[in-house]
Amino acid sequence: MVDSSRAVNRPAPTTRTHPAARSAARNSAAVACAVLALVGAGLPSPKPLGVGDRLFPHLGNPGYDVRAYDISFRWGRNNTEPLDARTVIDADVTARNGLTRFNLDFSSGKVASVSVGGRTARYARAGEDLVVTPSKKLRKGQRMRVVVRHTSPTSEAATSGWVRTKDGLVMANQADAAHRVFPGNDHPSDKARFTFHVTAPRSLTVVAGGQLRSKVRRGENTRWTYRVAHPMATELAQVSVGRSYVRRAKGPHGLPLRDVVPRRDREKLLPYLKKTPRHLKWLERRLGPYPFETYGLLVADADLGFAMETQTLSLFEKQFLAAPVVPSSYKEEVMVHELAHQWLGNSVSPRSWDDLWLNEGHATWYEWLYGTGHGGTALTSRVREAYKKSDSWRKNYGPPARLRAPRPGNKIEIFRKSAYDGAAVALYALREKIGNEDFMRLQREWITQNRDGNASTADFVRFVNAVAKKDLSDFLKDWLYGKKTPPMPGHPDWRSS
Repeated sequence: MVDSSRAVNRPAPTTRTHPAARSAARNSAAVACAVLALVGAGLPSPKPLGVGDRLFPHLGNPGYDVRAYDISFRWGRNNTEPLDARTVIDADVTARNGLTRFNLDFSSGKVASVSVGGRTARYARAGEDLVVTPSKKLRKGQRMRVVVRHTSPTSEAATSGWVRTKDGLVMANQADAAHRVFPGNDHPSDKARFTFHVTAPRSLTVVAGGQLRSKVRRGENTRWTYRVAHPMATELAQVSVGRSYVRRAKGPHGLPLRDVVPRRDREKLLPYLKKTPRHLKWLERRLGPYPFETYGLLVADADLGFAMETQTLSLFEKQFLAAPVVPSSYKEEVMVHELAHQWLGNSVSPRSWDDLWLNEGHATWYEWLYGTGHGGTALTSRVREAYKKSDSWRKNYGPPARLRAPRPGNKIEIFRKSAYDGAAVALYALREKIGNEDFMRLQREWITQNRDGNASTADFVRFVNAVAKKDLSDFLKDWLYGKKTPPMPGHPDWRSS
């Protein structure tokens, strides 16, 4: 994710609650009260759980591992109405003693029914969790299929799952908003495969992450099915519905490219869409082959204030790409930033949100490196300027790998300078310490070893030690966790204030 609001000189969007969303919340509360009495006798009261994430304590759920989501949405009369939805979750039970009850992250929609293994299950609300009690206990190692019929409310807020555009909807689920759209295990440590089915009027175009598998017309509606070929974190899911133009092209090695833009803006945006093959070639030389089945840009006619790396289809705000006041070189840097995330953040995902710097620091590094040779500020100058401010970022936001917890109601506060520029400065220090050749090898091998998986800061430190053939644990600890910015190797004259 990149904050793009500063580039167009306007404030970031504020959060508002639409009356329909408030109505859905009241309905959800009524359902929760109605079913609470149905919870099995002898079990403790339902409560929200989590997987122990320091920054988001109630995010994710223990006891099972999701293998696949199959999610269906049906468009209403317009983009302000909740979507009727059905979420099917296939998961393996991992709890040592099995599961008598389990939690799903789901905070916004009205639940109509839940079944587990084809049998009706009881359910209740607890915080932002949906607590499910199956008809019989689930054994460790057992595959469970959970089916939830629910609504999926839309919102006017740019950070709360569905985001309304001028002509439809897009998703923006980072960091913890996927559970406003569909029930699941909303933590990046539990990646799974996704299939999306969306039924919408024939006048609208539906595009989702992955590739189109089928498109079936039924009267005045069309049912679109997309499948994501690689495991994906819930925060990276993307579905777009609107009056869109889909541009198809070929990238390096014949990679299928598709861009999704508002129909009336396709000519205006075309010069930027054409830059993707060049960006792919540049990054492949540094990071290895592109890790997924397709790529493209999703340009939304909405006030987002950010760009985001949703898997295979990066989300951009139209005003950012179309505005002449934003330098072309900066637009390209942000495009490279989001593309770099497909390797670093999407294919190699963080194990916890404390590991966010592994995503954003690396993407910022390649953003800066690209800018050096393509009209932007020279890398060393940019790093030095960031180094000067690093101490203040550590004081205000925490060090790169130990960010301050977000305040209630402002969960995207974790996307701060420490995790972006501060982490990129730490990567520069590492390159100065081990040399450019080992640093480049480290980047490629890190991706190869962890492809389609999760990795932590501790994993990265161990991997650096193996590549450098010496123990750099203390060096990295100071850079990633220190309250003060360490001296920069090779630049004893640099100072941070």
